[in-house]
Amino acid sequence: MREFSVPPLVVVPPETNITDLVLRQAAKPSNPALFSRLDPAGSWRDVPATEFLADVRALAKGLIASGVGAGDRVGIMSRTRYEWSLVDFSIWFAGAVSVPIYETSSPSQVAWNLGDSGAVAAFGESAHHENVIRQAVTAEGLTAVQHVWQLEGTGLDSLREAGRSVSDEELESRRSAAGLHDVATIIYTSGTTGRPKGCELTHGNFVELSDNALAIIGEIVHEKAKTIMFLPLAHVFARYISVLAMAAGTTVAHTPDIKNLLADLQSYEPTFILAVPRVFEKVYNSALTKAEDGGKGAIFHRAAETAIAFSKARQDGRVGLGLKLRHALFDKLVYGKLRAAMGGHVAHAVSGGGPLGERLGHFFQGIGLQVLEGYGLTETTAPITVNTPSRIKIGSVGKPLPGNAVKIADDGEILAKGVCVMRGYYQRDDLTAEAFTDGWFHTGDIGRLDDEGFVWITGRKKEIIVTAGGKNVIPALLEDQIRADALVSQVLVVGDNRPFIGALVTLDQEALPGWLQRHNLPADTTLEQAATNPVVKAAVQDLITAANTSVSQAEAIKSFRIVPADFTEASGHLTPSMKVKRAQVMKDFETVIEEMYSAPRP
Repeated sequence: MREFSVPPLVVVPPETNITDLVLRQAAKPSNPALFSRLDPAGSWRDVPATEFLADVRALAKGLIASGVGAGDRVGIMSRTRYEWSLVDFSIWFAGAVSVPIYETSSPSQVAWNLGDSGAVAAFGESAHHENVIRQAVTAEGLTAVQHVWQLEGTGLDSLREAGRSVSDEELESRRSAAGLHDVATIIYTSGTTGRPKGCELTHGNFVELSDNALAIIGEIVHEKAKTIMFLPLAHVFARYISVLAMAAGTTVAHTPDIKNLLADLQSYEPTFILAVPRVFEKVYNSALTKAEDGGKGAIFHRAAETAIAFSKARQDGRVGLGLKLRHALFDKLVYGKLRAAMGGHVAHAVSGGGPLGERLGHFFQGIGLQVLEGYGLTETTAPITVNTPSRIKIGSVGKPLPGNAVKIADDGEILAKGVCVMRGYYQRDDLTAEAFTDGWFHTGDIGRLDDEGFVWITGRKKEIIVTAGGKNVIPALLEDQIRADALVSQVLVVGDNRPFIGALVTLDQEALPGWLQRHNLPADTTLEQAATNPVVKAAVQDLITAANTSVSQAEAIKSFRIVPADFTEASGHLTPSMKVKRAQVMKDFETVIEEMYSAPRP
């Protein structure tokens, strides 16, 4: 077994909890802006630390007055917005435990999160969310849930008013009671299979991980930095970054509706962003599609290849004069416009939740946006490892953060230990015992560790396909390459106990009309028509053929089918973090898969 550990750089006192981070910022003479909110006039208004602290205290008192006790669980069902964080910190100030719920969740999913955690209250963003919560409570007889407050209604004001009866001393007693080892939140894994499990993340998981991370990425996350949240705060990645930002005094803005992201980026001008790989793929493919639609596709392709070559040359420490000149030219023609579209001040981006791929990593690095790829799970409070500005290996997910260790088991599985790892699964000692061996958490991911401690992810252990011929195939190696093209939305490689490897492919509905026009096909061609169109099928075959060159003949995709619909969260085929639910897709498209294997091979 190979192992690499990084000792902690910061030792946090055991009586510390997340609320101390707010007090830390409010005590600064600079009174940093912790948040920025978009007002009705379209201007961003900063929320200084003292203002945020005062409102958090008022709401926390309201929770106490409403009967929320120390250690009680409180649900939050909302889009990503300022009030999400406001309520989150208020729950912690009241000594309670927050339970995030994705705002797209069905009543049965809401009922599971609230029921399994034993929640006593919940917040819903709108009347719709409040209704979903109340439906869940009624349908499942969740009598423990005594209150449902609405963020957009009068719920917060009613809490502020109710809290007037609670003394400062009582609030402080509640706030300061939790320590590093106490549970701060129970986050349910979105899960690509089975019932979600409640991961108990402690105050220490967040505080120790944040303070140690700041010791190595302080040049990105600091008091003068700005970021904008558009990923779901119910997801551990965004949640961790929000606490990290609090630890640093970084200003955080929110975009509840992804359709407004481009406008918000340009008006807010963040210095760093965070996203899952699919977002970076979309940015690249959208820029490519726009260039091709405008007759400038060739220029963009040359610019992209130059950016990639420039990044690779810089990584190797040898950038030739000709490459420098080409890069400078394309910086004026292409790269500068891409940076301007993201606000003009973004120098860094953090990518997590899946593999980014070397090509995309080098592209963004080459245009002047350093994408720092990291790796982690809900069970590890998001990051176990991350690339840093001072030491980056594109294609890897970086080295363990201080206070953490990584080990590669004999079967290639990545094991983790350290300040990032959860306490356990809520009320599931059996699952917790299965997940740990001698203190090491089994991530379920396959990877390798190089001599410098950088981790490289290969795929998910449970997703490995074993063909009828006994060949082990890692789907992600093929899927990630094919999905990177603008024409493709999702790819699912299949072939377990089958004679050969096949694939289901979905088309990108946004990119499809432009692609069709460029190939002299009607732009109004439907997904159903496109799925059987010979030109479209030939294009997908070309992508598959190219991807097949990276694997052996036995691992190559021999047949595929284009599915005339996309895999989405709404259809039940994607998790909220945009990962494909393999079991569900294979169940729903069983007839398509069976037809593919029964048909004569091309």
